[in-house]
Amino acid sequence: MKITVETIAAMKTRGEKIAALTAYDFPTAKLLDEAGVPVILVGDSVGMVVLGYPDTTHVTMAEMEHHLRAVSRAKPASLLGADLPFKSYETVKSAVANSKKLAAAGAEFVKAEGGREILPQVRAIVATGIPFCGHLGMLPQHVLEEGGYHVKGKNEKEHLQLLEDARLLEDAGAFALVLELVTPDVAREISKCISIPTIGIGSGEYCDGQILVTTDLIGLFPWFRPRFVKPRADCAGQIKSAVAAWKNSVEFPKKRN
Repeated sequence: MKITVETIAAMKTRGEKIAALTAYDFPTAKLLDEAGVPVILVGDSVGMVVLGYPDTTHVTMAEMEHHLRAVSRAKPASLLGADLPFKSYETVKSAVANSKKLAAAGAEFVKAEGGREILPQVRAIVATGIPFCGHLGMLPQHVLEEGGYHVKGKNEKEHLQLLEDARLLEDAGAFALVLELVTPDVAREISKCISIPTIGIGSGEYCDGQILVTTDLIGLFPWFRPRFVKPRADCAGQIKSAVAAWKNSVEFPKKRN
């Protein structure tokens, strides 16, 4: 059965936790879908874990469209979304135009970072009929101006701003909200105060669901691992072992009698 934004909303109503993971290519999307993951996101994290960029600010619309098309060819039953990349939604006009590009490439929803400062863009995107997912807390596209990745909600000013921004995004028509590196207490308060699902990443157990970068979950990017991630596999190690064994068999083949 195809997962829709209505399915995700109903999961919160029933108290069911929502699992979401990233995919950037056809085979990963097929595997996640076959595993029953309800939400797949083509995240701009593709910049670091696939394209070798130092952060997400280098990812272009063309790159997002390319990876999104690959994922959409898997035709997942999962709800499929995509990030609007850095500087692709600075104005209402650009936000709508680029959201339409992502929708044409296969996205069933789009996600963008920010709160009150992007409300006109959110309203315009939703008005076109494209579902919108918000993103509050640590905003990776702002990593350069903020000087790194920091947990949000530690002081009262941040706490109140996060709560207000969450309410504003809900009022603007967002169907869900990602909370990244938000203190668990604030994430829990937000989750209770809004009717739309909250999807946490590094924000504790009280959100309505969790999202991870798949390469972090399966240990496929050993050069950097977020502190809040507990890998469930060591794919990088298994790949290196398999390659080393094959290389050895090529270089030192067994002699046949």
